[in-house]
Amino acid sequence: MRIHVTDLVDGDQLSRDIFNNYGLHVLSKGTLVTKAEISRLLQHQIDYVDVEERTTPVQANKRSGRTIESTVNPKWLPKVQPIYENAVKSFERFFSSAVESGKVDDEDVSAVLQPLLNNLQLERDVVSMLLLLNTSDNYTYQHSVQVGMLSYYLSSWLGYSAVEAAIIGKAGFLHDIGKCKIDDEILNKPGKLSAEEFDEVKRHTVYGHDIILQSFGDSMLAIGALQHHERMDGSGYPNGLKGEEIHPVSKIIAVVDIYSAMISARVYQKERDLLYVLRELHRLSFSQLDPVTTHTFIKHMIPNFIGKHVQLSNEKTGYDELGIIVMTHPTEFFRPLVQIGDQFLDLTIERDYEIKHVYI
Repeated sequence: MRIHVTDLVDGDQLSRDIFNNYGLHVLSKGTLVTKAEISRLLQHQIDYVDVEERTTPVQANKRSGRTIESTVNPKWLPKVQPIYENAVKSFERFFSSAVESGKVDDEDVSAVLQPLLNNLQLERDVVSMLLLLNTSDNYTYQHSVQVGMLSYYLSSWLGYSAVEAAIIGKAGFLHDIGKCKIDDEILNKPGKLSAEEFDEVKRHTVYGHDIILQSFGDSMLAIGALQHHERMDGSGYPNGLKGEEIHPVSKIIAVVDIYSAMISARVYQKERDLLYVLRELHRLSFSQLDPVTTHTFIKHMIPNFIGKHVQLSNEKTGYDELGIIVMTHPTEFFRPLVQIGDQFLDLTIERDYEIKHVYI
């Protein structure tokens, strides 16, 4: 049977040889699994292995002292997934309309987006939600839908009303509409862009601003497209705005735009570990991103990791261990309380430990 590495228990027997992504032999068929073998699999970034059928049911994971079950409750999935997929596919239509006429239809956008926003309250684990809904569709279309969803969530967490949050979600949904005017070869180029190509990409903010104004006549929707690449330290584009010169809605979209981009697999990058992405946002909050907006996002995303399995590295021993996050810290976001077997590690105290990977 095929199982995830985090579900292995001492005594499991491998039913086939294990090789890593580079073809290097890691473990042989017939190996009896112990903590050392699990650590080796983790170090080679192997997620799934084949083991012989167990003769007795496994009631609990021996390293955690508790049964391992998914913390994701997908009861909402059959209802939300078709709405999400329709939104992703519809965005291609909006792109075509913007190319042909310079406009998108307000009623059409609302008809696609509103049902999605109406159903977002069905699941509070936003981290797992985005991963479960992920499709293989065009990155730009999917990214736009995700940014719309996350903009809606973040604006709610910042205290905006439901009506205001829906408008900000719409602004996030449309933030990249200007990319319809950028050549696909540039947008999907796997290598580094030339200076001229990057200058053209940067124009999508201005193109998007113009398309939204023409379509909706709403300056707040349009400002999200224009300013979502502006940065607090003035290093952004298209106008090099600083601090309070940047509209609050644009600050929201800037945070979730980076988050969605970093968790997605793209032609020129692999998706990043989920906790790493939040750490990177935290780092940027001291220079490029609005700190209040960013820390609010992180504060509400971090509790989604409670109950998730994590791979811990120990700087002193050099070994990796598996644990479960049981509690998060209100200020040290990335140093939670972790259970390993019967032991509880407070990572705010046990500074030799670092979380390398979160399993969803």
